[in-house]
Amino acid sequence: MKTPDHSGAHLWEKAKGLIPGGGQLLSKKPENFLPGLWPAYYARAKGCEVWDLDQQHYYDFACLGVGTCVLGYADDDVNAAVHAAVDQGSMCTLNCAEEVELAERLVGLHPWADMARFARTGGEACAIAVRIARAATGRDTVAFCGYHGWSDWYIASNIADESNLDGQLLPGLEPTGVPRGLQGSAIPFTYNRLDELEALVAEQGDEIGVIIMEPRRSQDPEPGFLPGVRAIADRIGAVLIFDEVTSGFRQNLGGFHLLTGVEPDMAVFGKALGNGYPISAVIGRHAVMDAAQDTFISSTLWTERIGFVAALATLDKMEKHDVPRHLTAWGEKLNAGWKALSASTGMPLHSQGIPALTVITFDRGDPLAAQTFYAQEMLKAGYLVCPAVYTCFAYTDEIVDTFLRDSEPVFAALKKHVEENTLDAALPYGARHGGFKRLS
Repeated sequence: MKTPDHSGAHLWEKAKGLIPGGGQLLSKKPENFLPGLWPAYYARAKGCEVWDLDQQHYYDFACLGVGTCVLGYADDDVNAAVHAAVDQGSMCTLNCAEEVELAERLVGLHPWADMARFARTGGEACAIAVRIARAATGRDTVAFCGYHGWSDWYIASNIADESNLDGQLLPGLEPTGVPRGLQGSAIPFTYNRLDELEALVAEQGDEIGVIIMEPRRSQDPEPGFLPGVRAIADRIGAVLIFDEVTSGFRQNLGGFHLLTGVEPDMAVFGKALGNGYPISAVIGRHAVMDAAQDTFISSTLWTERIGFVAALATLDKMEKHDVPRHLTAWGEKLNAGWKALSASTGMPLHSQGIPALTVITFDRGDPLAAQTFYAQEMLKAGYLVCPAVYTCFAYTDEIVDTFLRDSEPVFAALKKHVEENTLDAALPYGARHGGFKRLS
């Protein structure tokens, strides 16, 4: 098949020979969006707009920097704070005062917490939290629910059964390279299934020292679920960690758990915290966090100034403009628009997740093929689209309304292809990948 005639596709083919997997993040692989046609690389991004290497312009109704840029790309206020930090020196033998200010700010938003540690990515922060929690309890076994990154402690769950992580977000993660001796050290349970966690506790006895989970992702917690997890952690003396890397700062200022009334012992934040600049945080109770002084957790670039400055500027703007309210409003508007398009065209779909992170699935035909066709046709109209849509503060009514209007003929065409069984033929490079797949 002829290679697409655009710079992104050519550079991606080159990258696959130079970088294992083509890039640093699975979620940015073009094959996960639109094989053969996705632009792959950007030259410039501002607000909710993106220009690729060929200077083609798109509105981003996809990942918005994989959920990091809640204010929009290259936000002027955050960038101004970062530019000042760069001019004053972003690295030094001495510590930057902003890390103390950010720790105080995050603890102030979460009255149950006393202390904070920082890193640069969500996966790092989860690994730090698990290490501290294991140090605090003196127990190795981790019960978990949800997606928590690439670290050995997490992927070890698939040593015993390579399908253990399939229901936690990303299927197909083989534990290649993870020490076999970690088998049995991380055990999954299903969200909203308190009985599964109770069964783990009955089986493992007092071996479980850590319970880490996303307090909310694709569905709401059922009544009693989060309080039940809290009660189990208290009963067995385990540290309860809420992973808010994805959920934090989208529905409210701080962690989603603040809306539930259930307090963890530790919480982890990333993504939205720095509006695209690398910063992540672990906050927790003094009795747990102080265990970090008994285990070696240290890295030079965790002290770099830009992430702290960006986070403080991002929090200032979130608070000033009540950004989570806007993210929710845009998500609700998109959901209502998609529902109306589904009704008017007869192409059924459903959505799940909080409005600020909506995942849509077409309910007729092959879901992966249908999603790929939507991305393909909307790309022609000037939009980046994927199944998981993170909203941002930079959207406007005009942009969202135009996006929905331009989606209508695509919905109609999709329904026609499904009815005539011609959808596969309409995708010259096949359907998007689902889960973890090697490129060759």
